[in-house]
Amino acid sequence: MVHLEKLNKQYRTRSGDIKALDDVSLHVKEGELVVVRGPSGSGKTTLLLSIGGMLRPTKGQVIVDNNDIYSLSNKERARFRAENIGFVFQMFHLVPYLNIFENVLLSSGIGTKQKRQKEAEELLKRLNLSDRLYHKPSELSAGEKQRTAIARALINQPKIILADEPTGNLDPEKSEQIIGYLEEFHQAGGIVIVVTHGKLVDQYTDRIIYLKNGQI
Repeated sequence: MVHLEKLNKQYRTRSGDIKALDDVSLHVKEGELVVVRGPSGSGKTTLLLSIGGMLRPTKGQVIVDNNDIYSLSNKERARFRAENIGFVFQMFHLVPYLNIFENVLLSSGIGTKQKRQKEAEELLKRLNLSDRLYHKPSELSAGEKQRTAIARALINQPKIILADEPTGNLDPEKSEQIIGYLEEFHQAGGIVIVVTHGKLVDQYTDRIIYLKNGQI
């Protein structure tokens, strides 16, 4: 489902080029849950963003579901990403002036307006957020914000979820809850690739990959 072939990514800085990824090749099968670990600056977030079509590599290929995603136009890649990949980030990245119902609908692009609203309501109910539909992010706890982010990632029924430190701002109880939702998606056949220092997810993972200096 996910094939990375000799992926390289360099960032240009005033003090010279920084190689974030160095000839990374990685293959992830349908239904796998893969954990990515490594020290700060090892290339973990760069790897996730490259897989998700958010960051063009300097060299190499990213093939997702038989699509060479960086050979697509920007519009085609954005559509592919919206239909196939869900993102969950440590800092939530919710739109502050929209309520959580609107935040989830913003990512929903499939079906009629009525159908999308119904699906968003049902998903938020499943994530125990029915009583928070019309609250803005500033009115939510960290756990509620992350559950909203999970709903936003799931709304289009993606094939892959990419999660970057999804429990980094949560206490142990809320962290376990979020990992449980990712495992539920995994058990239903979805791919999860998660960057995390936490060990809660280890009981569910198929593989743990370590990155150091941009290499596996």
